[in-house]
Amino acid sequence: MQKLQLTLAIIKPHAVKNPVALSYIRQVIKNKFIVIKTKRLCLDTDTASKFYKEHVGKFFYNRLITFMASGCIDLHIMGHSNAIELWRLLLGPTSVYKGQFQKPYCLRGMFGISDTRNVAHGSDSLASAEREIKFFFPDFSFYKWHKNDEEFYRKGPIVFNNHLFQHVRRL
Repeated sequence: MQKLQLTLAIIKPHAVKNPVALSYIRQVIKNKFIVIKTKRLCLDTDTASKFYKEHVGKFFYNRLITFMASGCIDLHIMGHSNAIELWRLLLGPTSVYKGQFQKPYCLRGMFGISDTRNVAHGSDSLASAEREIKFFFPDFSFYKWHKNDEEFYRKGPIVFNNHLFQHVRRL
């Protein structure tokens, strides 16, 4: 079995507020990935603007920041041998409208409302995944995880803890 690659999933505020969407997305995540860490937090506009700083000056920036600070988000560090590509494939196109027509059963096609409210975020590269995970999980060490935990999560035994919404070591 290939080593686990990590990615970050951000479930956006409108999906967190929608129990049907959230339940479906969580089921997809639970069935396809090993969930390493999970947390829910409510971003303020300052934190949202720091996370999305690469979009400063773009026409959608203010709308994105306001939306991301409009409610809580769910954050998941997820592992899979091909985590980044798989999560982005499950999400579908960034454009909700494109997703609805080209891949109607992708997460954005099913639950997205607009290009800003497109259900979830997924890292687009290893470098992005590491940077984004460190932003939201500053105590998470990629080095320590790969050295001490990756093989265990890959080979097990692990179980899924529904309360924590993450995989844990089976005792």
